[in-house]
Amino acid sequence: MKSILGKKIGMTQIFDEDGIVTPVTVVQAGPLVVTQVKTTEKDGYNAIQVGYGEEKEKHLTKPLKGHFHKANVAYKKTLREIRVDEGETFEPGQEITVSLFAAGDVVDVIGTSKGKGTQGAIRRWNYGRGPMGHGSKSHRVGGARAAGSYPARVFPGTKGSGKMGHDRVTVQNLTVVRVDEENNMILIKGALPGPKGSLVTIRAAKKARTK
Repeated sequence: MKSILGKKIGMTQIFDEDGIVTPVTVVQAGPLVVTQVKTTEKDGYNAIQVGYGEEKEKHLTKPLKGHFHKANVAYKKTLREIRVDEGETFEPGQEITVSLFAAGDVVDVIGTSKGKGTQGAIRRWNYGRGPMGHGSKSHRVGGARAAGSYPARVFPGTKGSGKMGHDRVTVQNLTVVRVDEENNMILIKGALPGPKGSLVTIRAAKKARTK
């Protein structure tokens, strides 16, 4: 099990001993606290439920408060499940930190992309534009969406204008450049999905290239 939640801080660049610059994204990762342990005998699969980020009591329901009291952990803002392999043992209240990862690890990062609101077909689907002359009445529209007499309708799934962004995005095979266990920071090469301050999940790469 190599997975952790974190908050995207932003991008910067670091230099190695040879003076080569590397663009990195800084993530405040963990610590996570185990709030529940699920087993094959009781739940049908092996997993742990983890909590991330502090939460105020007034923002929680009574069932959630009881859930945290049962595990004897502080109130958490975000709860997630992480699948674990058979034989891995965890206890409620156990902490999971960035020490799971090390420089050179290959990881996948899951986040929610930036929301763009309602956009036209040109920006959303990269359509070509119409003539820009004064006589044109279709500068930036999607063009004809269906035939005339038959089928006389627009097929479901036809690309057009609409809400853009705010999707679950997974960026695969990124490299961990540096791990700062003291400050719970992890530096990952390249860009990550989502705005600053958004929640991301970092896990061991599922399709990592092997030599």
